[in-house]
Amino acid sequence: MLSLMLSLHLLAATPADTLPPLWSLDIPELQQGLRSGRFTVRQVVQASLDRIAAIDHAGPELRSVLTVNPDALAIADALDRELREGKPRGPLHGIPVLLKDNIDTRDRMPCTAGSRALKDSYPQKDSPVAARLRTAGAVILGKANLSEWANFRGEMSSSGWSALGGQTKNPYDTSRNPCGSSSGSGVAVSARLCPLAIGTETNGSIVCPSTANGVVGIKPTVGLVSRSGIIPISFTQDTPGPMARTVRDAAIGLGALTGIDPEDAKTLASQGRSHVDYTQFLDDNALKGKRIGLCTEFRGTHYKVDELTARAIEDMQRLGAEIVEVPKVIAADGVGSASFTVMLCEYKDGLNRYFASLGSKAPLASLEELIAFNAKDPVELTYHDQRYLEMAQATGGLEDPNYRTALEKLERGSRAEGIDKVMDELRLDALLAPTGSPAWKTDWVNGDHYLLGTSSPAAWAGYPNVSVPMGFVDGLPVGLSLFGRAWSEPQLIAMAYAYEQA
Repeated sequence: MLSLMLSLHLLAATPADTLPPLWSLDIPELQQGLRSGRFTVRQVVQASLDRIAAIDHAGPELRSVLTVNPDALAIADALDRELREGKPRGPLHGIPVLLKDNIDTRDRMPCTAGSRALKDSYPQKDSPVAARLRTAGAVILGKANLSEWANFRGEMSSSGWSALGGQTKNPYDTSRNPCGSSSGSGVAVSARLCPLAIGTETNGSIVCPSTANGVVGIKPTVGLVSRSGIIPISFTQDTPGPMARTVRDAAIGLGALTGIDPEDAKTLASQGRSHVDYTQFLDDNALKGKRIGLCTEFRGTHYKVDELTARAIEDMQRLGAEIVEVPKVIAADGVGSASFTVMLCEYKDGLNRYFASLGSKAPLASLEELIAFNAKDPVELTYHDQRYLEMAQATGGLEDPNYRTALEKLERGSRAEGIDKVMDELRLDALLAPTGSPAWKTDWVNGDHYLLGTSSPAAWAGYPNVSVPMGFVDGLPVGLSLFGRAWSEPQLIAMAYAYEQA
């Protein structure tokens, strides 16, 4: 009976010219409209495609979408048929989602990392991220532009620039930078090209474009979400994560991504610590009685951001939180340099493994071939060099004598002697800091101009970090970061939600 009623509703879907702008709706609103038959998945997807054509590929040319899925409407039609049969797949049924273009999909879209070397690289299978999104019912709308090679290619780079996609622009001010490397994902959500996008982070690449573009970003604990089929930088620090306009939408996206992957050993530790529904933790009163550590080491860099942060703290205190000042989160010396060594060694190993995974049709066989390609290409080195690729190639990979020492220093200094120690000694439920400073003017000559960024402690530790908008500086958005122990996503999401609702 339910199936028949749903079929009748869908057959009588509202004409497109009388619908609200579907691109403006959040995921629960879209879910309600689809299940009631007010509109169809095809109409939702078409609204996103029209908006991409109007303001991303034309008009202000935000350049956040590298590739539109040529099968998006056909997928939408199939999902509409499933709804008519009363068989919704899951929490993302019919929801358009963009993936950062370093995440493999097995379809008619290449996976490029923004590089001309991979413009014709078509993976042989879906990454677990893509597969889980499809299982949840998502329409993979396309691939988002990014800082080429996830912003770990060379010096003086401009975040959001790739040789294939050009420069992604911040929708709040198109002369300003969207931050990276998940720049296209952040811009696409902010500009309402899609309600949900997936980014990846090694250090800052989800939370920085989230703060710069005024959206919510969740950088999960490393191992909560599989990294298989994602062009890597660091096995120790890499993780995918959702970006959305609200904490609820981001929580819905995160639940669809979690799960153990036998090909990614880090995910084995998530057994019993992951959830398929993070919306169960959303609580308006989640800040009441919580002890939150304010990271004062980031204060004094940008007085306008400090003023916003002070107001956010007052809001949290009104909601029942106790704020405790924390002068230093990572006290050990050399943790940052150890992270850089680990990244270089793991980058060489990871890229070579990724190229091998593409099989006989791989356009490149090794990092060495990539470096040679870039050196000969007329576009790739237009604005910045490939110093980090060259440094990675010069290492011994995972057999490098400095690798194990650096890895041990990184993990001990950021975890047992870092975040865990501070939170245990001060009995904290979370740590708090402004995510970053307002977006800078894009500059292809001098590269990025970071004034403030607080992603490193959580990134080095592989621990979760949630960035939620906290206000504006001269019309430009700025976010607030809540981070903490491994696997503390439920608590962080709950606190971010309570702050957002207030």
